[in-house]
Amino acid sequence: MPNDFFEDDDYYTGPPIAQDLIRRAEASLEVRLPVRYLELLSERNGGTPVRRCYPTGFETSWAPDHFEISGVLGVGGDRSIDSTIGLGSADLVQEWGYPDIGVVICDTPSGGHDTVMLDYRACGPRGEPSVVYVDEDRVPQEIASSFEVFVAQLTECPQGA
Repeated sequence: MPNDFFEDDDYYTGPPIAQDLIRRAEASLEVRLPVRYLELLSERNGGTPVRRCYPTGFETSWAPDHFEISGVLGVGGDRSIDSTIGLGSADLVQEWGYPDIGVVICDTPSGGHDTVMLDYRACGPRGEPSVVYVDEDRVPQEIASSFEVFVAQLTECPQGA
């Protein structure tokens, strides 16, 4: 993972990563989190990526060929995947009607109308999840075979996006 992945903005950043935070998050979400996701969190426990756009081969509510994320959610903080104050993955699935297929890992500028999730349907809770984009229609579309591939394919956003 590149050391320059995150901007110098701590809006999405939780406490320093520790094994107990990871264990609690995995226990509460009942999944094993991807190794590459945890490696990224060891650099910074959530944050705003420098490269925030993800190219797609399909139209999204955001643009004809991409979508944007505003943050990667970490663990153990107020704005984390396991948050218990209404901002965690389980709360977002319930509030926004996302499919119950895994873990919401990204925030988007749309404020809940779309999201990015780890999808555990094919691999089970202990396997390596794919990454899906969920738009307003709530139909998950696979965008990456793994979190590692997802991160590698993030790009700088086009001007005006």
